[in-house]
Amino acid sequence: MSYVGETLSNLLHQTAFLNLTWGNFVMIAVAFIFLFLAIKKEYEPLLLVPIAFGMLLVNIYPDIIMSPEETSNGVGGLLHYFYMLDEWSILPSLIFLGVGAMTDFGPLIANPISFLLGAAAQFGIFSAYFLAILLGFNDKAAAAVSIIGGADGPTSIFLAGKLGQTGLLGPIAVAAYSYMALVPIIQPPIMKLFTTKKERAIKMENLRPVSKLERILFPIIVTTIVCLILPTTAPLVGMLMLGNLFRESGVVHQLTETASNALMYIVVILLGTSVGATTSAEAFLNITTIKIVILGLVAFVFGTAAGVLFGKLLCHLTKGKINPLIGSAGVSAVPMAARVSQKVGAEEDPTNFLLMHAMGPNVAGVIGTAVAAGVFMAIFGI
Repeated sequence: MSYVGETLSNLLHQTAFLNLTWGNFVMIAVAFIFLFLAIKKEYEPLLLVPIAFGMLLVNIYPDIIMSPEETSNGVGGLLHYFYMLDEWSILPSLIFLGVGAMTDFGPLIANPISFLLGAAAQFGIFSAYFLAILLGFNDKAAAAVSIIGGADGPTSIFLAGKLGQTGLLGPIAVAAYSYMALVPIIQPPIMKLFTTKKERAIKMENLRPVSKLERILFPIIVTTIVCLILPTTAPLVGMLMLGNLFRESGVVHQLTETASNALMYIVVILLGTSVGATTSAEAFLNITTIKIVILGLVAFVFGTAAGVLFGKLLCHLTKGKINPLIGSAGVSAVPMAARVSQKVGAEEDPTNFLLMHAMGPNVAGVIGTAVAAGVFMAIFGI
């Protein structure tokens, strides 16, 4: 009987029940909420499902992300090796490759003024940077946190790794991807606050056709100019433009298909689960995380507002030819932010079609956020 009792006791102690803390239960509940939002509400499910599941796994079985040094047999947990690809900036760069292969830069080329709208939306990043300094973050940590305002998860992960802020990577990444998923909820009230019904109903002229030569030259020229000025942006801007060159050249269909589908989805699985696995209760439930979540929201709100307000300025200067709503798409959540511009505009006039116009600032925002990250790296000599 003693043998049976000892065996049952050993089995009981091998379960997770006896090792879970109240914090683990809180994070498991958060994981369930994320899964609900992703599956039921369809808020960025490709991102939230793996992130939420990684969160669930690490709070039930912490060893899944342990490094080799922390284990008795010298072999790290499965998600530790996924996470190393985040730290080394491999996965964020590959995400940009896939985004470039999937994205039509035509609206940006046809309407270069979109670059200004994309740049205006980066105001949220730099405003959050100074606010983070005031809240007690050091300069590098403040920069890593503030990039959340671009609503660009890969860039947030990339910059946190480059600036040596891996301890904050989990909260930063989760906040960035959460706000990306919540774009349809957060942005519309801000857009309506700063615009009138008349402005929201403005119909824009059809974009001019963009030639194949322009489409091919664009990624080459942008890469050359941006990387000459800010070489540190090469991993992100370079991969973004390489993916787009695959798409527009028309001679590498296999590479385009791989980058935009198979490779992209593999990277999303690895990145999402590893990011979710950084949210153990011990690492996530603290005052610093709360500050990061608040700062991320402030940055995102300020960026959206700045884009809309700059859109109003352009509307005035062009005598009503630009709908200010497309300025909100200057954040990097592609194509979600552009769809929100379309949705809010259609609420005022169902015949108004803003999607392609909003894609210009949306794509410009992706480039702008990468440039903002490059500026921070240049400032700190990275």
